[in-house]
Amino acid sequence: MVSVSRPAGRRFARLRLSGEAVAWLQALPMGLVFGLFFLLPLALVVMVSFWDYNEYEMIPAFSGRGYSDTFEGCLAQLPDLCTILRTYAKTVKLCFLVWLFTLGIGFTVAYFLAFHVKSKTWQIGLTLLCTIPFWTSNVIRMIAWIPLLGRNGLVNQALTGLRLTPQPVEWLLFSEFSVVLSLVHLFTFFMVVPIFNSMIRIDRSLIEAAYDGGATALQTLVNVVIPLSKPGIVIGSIFVITIVMGDFITVGVMGGQQIASAGKIIETRLNALQFPAAAANAVILLGFTLMIIFLLSKLVDIRKEL
Repeated sequence: MVSVSRPAGRRFARLRLSGEAVAWLQALPMGLVFGLFFLLPLALVVMVSFWDYNEYEMIPAFSGRGYSDTFEGCLAQLPDLCTILRTYAKTVKLCFLVWLFTLGIGFTVAYFLAFHVKSKTWQIGLTLLCTIPFWTSNVIRMIAWIPLLGRNGLVNQALTGLRLTPQPVEWLLFSEFSVVLSLVHLFTFFMVVPIFNSMIRIDRSLIEAAYDGGATALQTLVNVVIPLSKPGIVIGSIFVITIVMGDFITVGVMGGQQIASAGKIIETRLNALQFPAAAANAVILLGFTLMIIFLLSKLVDIRKEL
């Protein structure tokens, strides 16, 4: 048995402590930025959400009025949903549809890049090609759909010109369809990159072993590729869900200001100068989003992927 002398043990302990101190010092700048620009504003929002208010000012006194006003009348309308709950249900519905389509498109694109493009140079080039839409503003990319989907837009002109429809289709624009379409267009890339990052790490010998064992392409996909891509799927889902849940600009513009969402409620409260009520709705939305993220994080250890 090899023994370590006490002086050597002390030196090892000092080196370990100094290494931990260096690691903490390296993380300190990012921790300060995180605390100053995220935790502190979040704490202020939570604090303001419990303030009282009237028609024209905030009153710095503890009150749950922001929360009670939000759900006012909901119990009386049960089992029917009140307006606020219908709005949150609509938000969840839109978020689910966007997540579903971005997952399908993102997984397909990532699979093609990881398994059908053999050259690393082409993989990098095609991945960078996916970033080209991000060279322009989200607002520009969003409103670019309006001349395409409008009543006199290119899509309706093509449909009527080919006699596929007798008259222009009304639901293409300022509808849930246009909202989901624009959100999928804006945020699919956030699903592509994490899934591609997981797929590129899959050992190709596992794929070959599955084929050698008689597995079909579908069986290999379901039993090998998808389970090993789960970390990327979860991370991409978190990105998409957190962004879509709080979005109100895209919902407002592409929905023709006719579709309510949780983010739209907060905007309306802010415009009415009801800041405690807006803060309360923000806290509710944050809590609901964190619950979804918590459930997703239970599916896989995200820290291994990061």
